[in-house]
Amino acid sequence: MTDRAVPPAVSPKDRFITVYGRKPVLEALADPDLEVDKVVLADSVRGAGEREITAAARGRGVAVQRATAQRVKVLAGNGRHDQGVLADVVAPRMAPLSVFLSDLGSRRPASVLVLDAVTNPSNVGMILRSATAAGLDGVLLPRRGVPAIDPLVIKASAGVAFSAPVLRCSTAAEGIDLMHGAGFSVSGLDAGGESLLDADLPHRVALVLGNETDGLTDAVRERCDGILSLPMYGGVESLNVASAGAIAAYELLRRR
Repeated sequence: MTDRAVPPAVSPKDRFITVYGRKPVLEALADPDLEVDKVVLADSVRGAGEREITAAARGRGVAVQRATAQRVKVLAGNGRHDQGVLADVVAPRMAPLSVFLSDLGSRRPASVLVLDAVTNPSNVGMILRSATAAGLDGVLLPRRGVPAIDPLVIKASAGVAFSAPVLRCSTAAEGIDLMHGAGFSVSGLDAGGESLLDADLPHRVALVLGNETDGLTDAVRERCDGILSLPMYGGVESLNVASAGAIAAYELLRRR
């Protein structure tokens, strides 16, 4: 008798996007295109607010759990704006990077953007929107150094964040190591490199977008196979990282 391989456990953080606050939770429950796994209400939430949320959840067949106010703050990750309620929304294309690479196999081409210490939620949301629109295979959002997908990211993505091909791992450096092991060529986007528009890109490629102020971190830069840049004219030194990400995403689409 042979032992069956047990698939790796997937963290809830790699399956769900947590929205918090009464209005965002009600909007998620009202959207028929979103699958809501559960709603968590703080014990302190009573009255009309409680009745509205529980009625909306009941109408969608979504379980409502009770927890302490402190527990809701911890789960939401934002103690100032959770208003005692959160909802876990299923993100169908979110996956651990290791699972994505395993499913990719050994031959299939793939194009990925990697965020390295990009800290502005609006930039993260706009990059997710651009990458999804361009049909990229994934956007690596490390758990450390990049904002969680919260209402600010969701708003900047115009809701696309729920269906974006988000890949998760601990750090950008760890993600690059994993992608190298799967045959990816990884290039950082920064000034001073060969033009992205002229570069010879392989069939498996990842482009790394760095911090809004400081660019690529040292740990990531030393792991990159090379540095590519966007051509700049008219005395312009650089673009906003979300703008650079949109150009990179569509250049990868053009190559495909």
